[in-house]
Amino acid sequence: MKLHQLRAALAIAEHGSLRGAARALGMSQPALTHNLGELERELGAPVFERRARGMTTTPLGELVLRRARTITNEARHVLEDVQQYLGGDKGEVAVCLSIVAHLALLPVALPLFQQRFANVRLQIVEGSFPAVESRLRDGSMDFYLGPAPKPAPSREYSVEVLFNNTRQVFARKGHPLAKARSLRELAGASWITTGTTSDAEAEFRALFTRNKLPPPRLVIKAESMLSALITLMSSDALVVTLRQYDEFKLTRSALQIIDIKEALPAPDIVIIRRAGIPLTPAADYLGDMFRRASAQYVSSRALSA
Repeated sequence: MKLHQLRAALAIAEHGSLRGAARALGMSQPALTHNLGELERELGAPVFERRARGMTTTPLGELVLRRARTITNEARHVLEDVQQYLGGDKGEVAVCLSIVAHLALLPVALPLFQQRFANVRLQIVEGSFPAVESRLRDGSMDFYLGPAPKPAPSREYSVEVLFNNTRQVFARKGHPLAKARSLRELAGASWITTGTTSDAEAEFRALFTRNKLPPPRLVIKAESMLSALITLMSSDALVVTLRQYDEFKLTRSALQIIDIKEALPAPDIVIIRRAGIPLTPAADYLGDMFRRASAQYVSSRALSA
């Protein structure tokens, strides 16, 4: 089994046809068909089912391609390891950042990374750990930085806590409930729920239950923080979300905190990566820059407390 055969199979799966895969790989269709034939003969079973409108993977093919993604990604990492060790600054780094990482850490970490690795292509995905776990597993994503997921990841991942976090109640500027000082005073308000965690709505309802209040009136479910921000600024609805929105000048100018007495804890902010498998020098350096940014953030927060 050869690397070019696995790359051929992955390209076919991605493009759904021999023609599209051959074009993407810059090779002839007969050569691609030959590579696939060699792979299937070695495996003793078909990887794809041929159809009139293209090709789809067989159950065996799904198993093979899952391994193939990891193998081809690790082969790329080997080349990048060597090039970067020898002083080069080319390659790719892919990371998943939560909104907290974007607001509090990326503005510090990114310039430092680009000074050292100016020619490395950086792919930034905004999302949660469950959304990118498969990419972390196959090596196409280097690390995740954001709220610690529940349940905790399996032992195949390394979890490093950067700092603990809290939430606040936010409203638009000039909101009529701006002077409220308890959750009870907000019990009749309309609320926005977000996808900060996979169980955000259940966690929000539990907050009211713990404080012996009637269930909150949930009027908007925002699947992205952009949706939450726009609806928050355009209505009288409230949201319980991460404190960093009051620390970022673009959002601070449009929103205000309703400073209630109840504690609103949030998950720790963590870095998650595959355990026991080294990052490339560029990805490792980016992780270090996020750690530096985190230390600065925690220090500044302590001074302002």
